[in-house]
Amino acid sequence: MHVPDGFINAPVSAAAGLAAAGAVAAGLRGARRELDERAAPLAGLVAAFIFAVQMLNFPVAAGTSGHLLGGALAAILVGPWTGMLCIAVVLLMQGVLFADGGLTALGINVTVMGVVTVLVAYGIFRGLVKVLPRSRRSVTVASFVASLASVPAAAAAFTLLYAVGGTTDVPVTKVLTAMVGVHVLIGIGEALITTATVGAVLAVRPDLVYGARGLTTPLKLRVGGRLVDAVPVAPAPAAVPAARSTRTVWITGLATALVLAGVVSFYASASPDGLEKVAADQGIDKKAEEHAAADSPLADYGVSGLTDARLSGGLAGTIGVGGTVLVGTGVFRALRRRKDARTPADARTREAV
Repeated sequence: MHVPDGFINAPVSAAAGLAAAGAVAAGLRGARRELDERAAPLAGLVAAFIFAVQMLNFPVAAGTSGHLLGGALAAILVGPWTGMLCIAVVLLMQGVLFADGGLTALGINVTVMGVVTVLVAYGIFRGLVKVLPRSRRSVTVASFVASLASVPAAAAAFTLLYAVGGTTDVPVTKVLTAMVGVHVLIGIGEALITTATVGAVLAVRPDLVYGARGLTTPLKLRVGGRLVDAVPVAPAPAAVPAARSTRTVWITGLATALVLAGVVSFYASASPDGLEKVAADQGIDKKAEEHAAADSPLADYGVSGLTDARLSGGLAGTIGVGGTVLVGTGVFRALRRRKDARTPADARTREAV
């Protein structure tokens, strides 16, 4: 759903850019609260993984494909504020290096794919885990529903921006019907990918899933024939276990992302994605503009000068994953250092427990 330049006029694009900048600024503040000893090392990896999976377009209808948006996945794994920043990093890398998503439309893409998906998905997710039984299965069910709903919500958000600042005169009702219709189908793929990924992390390291925290059922004691909550006993300082390393998960996740982007992406669907298909069918792409980074050596996810399509695409994907993990890790480590500088030592010790 990467919106190119020219679909939305300059005033609305600028307004969306300001809204996106405000959301990123809020995300930078909010992420400092989320980036603890567990989330901080993984945030950059989550961004790189989403970059890789977005290269895997899957067929959803005749001549139409879809790909992961990732807002739900990022929010559930590392928190909504951090997740919003993850998507912003991915979109920035895609727009600047790979000419995917317009540069003047970057604010639109961040708003639609990063802000709307995260807010809708995480709101639904938190609501569901509060009413469902406290279990890992509930987390995966909530992940499925939340991620499914986030995709047509993003499609509706794009339609709203088109209604205000579209550069063509296609009726908004036609755009809304087409966009939401195809993105409901794409949402099913999004839900399957998100649920599988969250479930895989839950199976090996449930403590690393931000959305699953606080779901442990409290210990019950039977007193006088009734079950009552046991009073928690604080462990002695010497008994506090050391924080578990995330190295294995990090290496496994990065290797998976590299394989997906460098190898599996060659077999992705070549059909236009949902927005491209709707734009072509409805005529809202008549004033689309050439991307400002069209001359990038990595434009269209290929390496300029390499004639072998498989090698070119695989190398471009590998470069994209590597660049995204470096930029994302740098951003989140900087935020973590700022948090540590402002947090007393005793508070950091409690946080790590």
